[in-house]
Amino acid sequence: MLYSRNSLHTPFAVRDKLFNLDFILFFSVLLLGIISIFAQYSSSGGQWESHSINHAIRFLIFFSFFILISFINVTLWNRFSFLIFISIILLLLAVKFFGLQSQGSRRWINLFVFVLQPSELMKIGIILFLANYYHRISSGDVNKLKYLLVPVVAIFIPFTMVVTQPDLGTALLILFSGIVVTWLAGVRWKIFAYLSLLALVLAPIAISFLKPYQKSRILSFLNPDLDPLGAGYQIIQSKIAIGSGGLFGKGFLNGSQAYLDFLPEKHTDFIFTLYAEEFGFFGSIFMILLYFLITYRIVHIGNITRSIFGKLFCYGFSTAFFIYVTVNMSMVLGLLPIVGAPLPILSYGGSSMLAIMFGLGIVMSCNVYKNNTVS
Repeated sequence: MLYSRNSLHTPFAVRDKLFNLDFILFFSVLLLGIISIFAQYSSSGGQWESHSINHAIRFLIFFSFFILISFINVTLWNRFSFLIFISIILLLLAVKFFGLQSQGSRRWINLFVFVLQPSELMKIGIILFLANYYHRISSGDVNKLKYLLVPVVAIFIPFTMVVTQPDLGTALLILFSGIVVTWLAGVRWKIFAYLSLLALVLAPIAISFLKPYQKSRILSFLNPDLDPLGAGYQIIQSKIAIGSGGLFGKGFLNGSQAYLDFLPEKHTDFIFTLYAEEFGFFGSIFMILLYFLITYRIVHIGNITRSIFGKLFCYGFSTAFFIYVTVNMSMVLGLLPIVGAPLPILSYGGSSMLAIMFGLGIVMSCNVYKNNTVS
């Protein structure tokens, strides 16, 4: 038989796959995307400027991409994970030699059709690679030295390449994403304890390699009033904007801090601040619950999928997704230093949205093919 019921070429297969979508996750992501379009519109002063129009177009394209990936058998993502990982490594290498430089950083590469930030894709690539790696080895071999070297090297290479761009925030998120998957795979906590101790010993040396603006961000986090018009300005203005929103907010398009341009980077890393000022405490709680619901559905899909690859990817991505949200919100609240971490889907940035939608698409593929074994 040329085509089977599991093939995408039959209308029955397409119908079955549509019914196998996780509609709670589907509509949660769609709702978040719609909110993000209005938030970007607000960040443009209530006008359709270039970045708000681009954000809306990107969401429509990448949301369609998310659905398309959902229909691709999860076995293929497992099979091509190494190739995807190596391709992103090559893109990071290309950035080093041919990348576009802006504000002292070289993070982007012009692919003629669009400008890509490969480090954002590596957040997903490292999870994909490690999920495939631990899928192929037995649980009894996870803690053997020769099987520990591959994940260490796989995490260290992209971390080093990204941190030297320099982009410390994204590099740390890649590092955490890799560590999460290795921990979920069953690597003993003692190994993490030894590595953490080593990191503490090397921390003073690492700090000496930080750029001046990175050191000033750490100092401004510890004491924003030390330089209120310089390094501490963003944190101070962010806290003022969030606090001024009160319980119910000032209303859509009525945020004074954002509209009077007191709030820098209001369409990228500080988009949650703009949202919190306009919709207040209860609006912020709704946004947090929406992110929590998306994270919960990813974990749920990990629970019901049969393959080890699918479980590791879903658990790893859900934890990473939670970390992305937590880091950004903690950053704008002054609970963490400013590290340049976008809020998933809500923040402006094509590469970040592409990476998140790619990861969500693989998660949805795990749900559509939850009863399939992955070899």
